[in-house]
Amino acid sequence: MKHLKTLAVLLVLISCKETKEEEDLETKAKRMHDKVMTLDTHVDINVSNFTDSINYSQKLNNQVNLPNMEEGGLDVAFFIVYTGQGELTEEGYDKAYKNAMSKFKAIHKLTKDIAPDRIALAVNSKEAKEIYASGKKVAMIGVENAYPIGTDISRVKQFYDLGARYMSLSHNGHSQFCDSNTGENDGVWLHNGVSDLGKKVIKEMNKWGMMIDVSHPSKKAMKDMIALSKAPIIASHSSARALCNHSRNLDDEQLGWLKENGGVVQTVAFRSYVNTEKDKKYRDELNKVRNELAKAQNIKLLSWEAITKLNKSDRAIFDKNYKRLTEEAKEILKTKKVSPVNVADFVDHIDYLVKKIGIDHVGISSDFDGGGGVDGWNDASETFNVTKELVKRGYTEEEIEKLWNGNLLRVLDEVQAIAKEIQSRP
Repeated sequence: MKHLKTLAVLLVLISCKETKEEEDLETKAKRMHDKVMTLDTHVDINVSNFTDSINYSQKLNNQVNLPNMEEGGLDVAFFIVYTGQGELTEEGYDKAYKNAMSKFKAIHKLTKDIAPDRIALAVNSKEAKEIYASGKKVAMIGVENAYPIGTDISRVKQFYDLGARYMSLSHNGHSQFCDSNTGENDGVWLHNGVSDLGKKVIKEMNKWGMMIDVSHPSKKAMKDMIALSKAPIIASHSSARALCNHSRNLDDEQLGWLKENGGVVQTVAFRSYVNTEKDKKYRDELNKVRNELAKAQNIKLLSWEAITKLNKSDRAIFDKNYKRLTEEAKEILKTKKVSPVNVADFVDHIDYLVKKIGIDHVGISSDFDGGGGVDGWNDASETFNVTKELVKRGYTEEEIEKLWNGNLLRVLDEVQAIAKEIQSRP
């Protein structure tokens, strides 16, 4: 009996020690998270969330809004002026330009009219840090797909003047400026890298101080961009291809180019780019269980095409039921020990990139509201969990600061310094 009591005491002491260590990790991570300015380089937007009645001052159903940013301690968001790839015609360019301008207008409205007391627009690292120090959240702007520029190169300066501080020359599909990574699917290329028009755009971006984003362009286009650019480049939302063989990720050779160039890769928390196989397995199981629940509850699940045809009232009912069924299915999968792609899987990519190219060339992005998110960091309110995982793995406060903002802002500073030098030449 005496031995059993001793064992019980030991178990209690061990348990207390483990709890204390967990508390220490939580406290340490919280201290660092509160001290470091967290910056996410890729957050998509929907202009319908920037109206007088529905906007980011409210806790909407999307992943990034001011309440979520404030709750999770996400300090800086690069809001994205995204345009899907369309036809390479004047009509296509005009439509794309109007789309881009509506998104610029929405971001400016947020910072000037909707919530100027809670968020402000920054166009350089100094402004970002000053706004952060004032207690406000920081908005910055990136352009995903230069397609809206059409053939009017002067629009590079126009977008810069509107606050754009990085731009990718393509998205899913080849643009007038360069090939896209999607060419890997069919082996069909339009330019075999960067086009002559693309070369002019790169020159303009260097001149005005806009970072070149290589997350969507093809590998050959990336190589061309590094050769053509006078300034460092970024990959605004890509992970390590060695860990997940997806064309949106960068392979070791590309990572070597990026390091030599002095750029930074912003590791992205996009499930299928973090672990395609694990994500597919989980999604397949989730769909199966959700369908079973829907059948048992006599709820009809619709195709996306059918959903878009629903009236507002029926769509609200469908969305509510679908969300509830999804949550129920997730709980069932927990009992089956089927795990989704999570924060630990995401930070595995950060670890790999840091070991491969060094702490000075790695950053963090989510692709929230554009398909991004992993279990544990599925919206801005859960941002602390990323810092906590980094602390758990032994990253120092200085290293975490570099990952969360230092490396990206260092590149922005260098790009803008080179632009001033170019502009000063006769």
